[in-house]
Amino acid sequence: MTDTPETELLDIPEFDAEGWNEYALEQGWGDGMPLALPTEAAVAKFVAVCRGDNQPFAPVSPRQIVPTLQSLAANAVMAGCKPEYFPVVLAGLRGVLNADYNLHGTLATTHPCAPMVLVSGPIRKTLDINCGSNCFGQGWRANATIGRALQLILLNIGGARPGVMDRATHGSPAKFAYCFGENEEESPWTPYHVRHGFAASDSVVTVMAGEPPHNINDHGSTSGEGLMTTIAGSIAQPGANNIYGKGPYVVVLGPEHAETLHRDSWTIERMQQHLFERARVPVSRVSKENQASYAGSGHVPEDGYYKIAPTPQDIHIVVAGGPGKHSAWIPSFGGTAVISVRVATA
Repeated sequence: MTDTPETELLDIPEFDAEGWNEYALEQGWGDGMPLALPTEAAVAKFVAVCRGDNQPFAPVSPRQIVPTLQSLAANAVMAGCKPEYFPVVLAGLRGVLNADYNLHGTLATTHPCAPMVLVSGPIRKTLDINCGSNCFGQGWRANATIGRALQLILLNIGGARPGVMDRATHGSPAKFAYCFGENEEESPWTPYHVRHGFAASDSVVTVMAGEPPHNINDHGSTSGEGLMTTIAGSIAQPGANNIYGKGPYVVVLGPEHAETLHRDSWTIERMQQHLFERARVPVSRVSKENQASYAGSGHVPEDGYYKIAPTPQDIHIVVAGGPGKHSAWIPSFGGTAVISVRVATA
């Protein structure tokens, strides 16, 4: 099917919560966790929140279905969202539907990537999106259900069923939900969305097909130079897809690391350039077979090292998390892009 609009209204039998979940899982509509029942009344509440968002949606790969607002709302209801979360879900969907994101490729790959959802701007506070301690983890309804809603949309509308279209070798917990907020309040730099052309008053969702966060532990370094040495060394690994040198990646600085770096005059641009030059993989750590494979696609070492980002601007830096001397980096699928979309308001 190509560019097929959704018109079918499902007539679901009367169920209690347990019966509904058994039925939904039998239909292949779920992710293994309990689903809320998407009644007409519940769906209508979500749709009402987004009446001002009248732009049509592109077809959702791989089924190439053009979704209705009602079908999208039903998935957000099932995910456990509140109605006010729905505009953030829709902004995330518009991001992954951008052609440069490469949704079809990221859903069909054996790589364990999932849509990373970063939320910046005022809506973080309005919706109580966790930007601080344990921002990648459990405990916040907004983070868990916004990320889950996007995944359910890709499953139920796109058709990315595990083992069928979604061919991930191992997958990852990020495929359940992958949403966090920027800790703008503890960042010493301009917020991410403002650096990318949005107004400070805008609420923005940024997506990338990424691996789960990789922890960067540095309790010993007391200088920005020391921290950057650790960060660059942690990123320079031959096993992540970024070794192909084709895709972006995200560095999530914990507030304590960010404070030290800012104190020592590290700007965003300086960090990007440093990581572009220093977070490279020496040829000695790459197998002969892989060296030949990379050469076949035009990716050759420079001065004995493989770069893992095409340009410094493909290294995206944001502050999130709470107390503790940890940061993280998020490798990408490679053949993808980082896409930012303003959250539509009524």
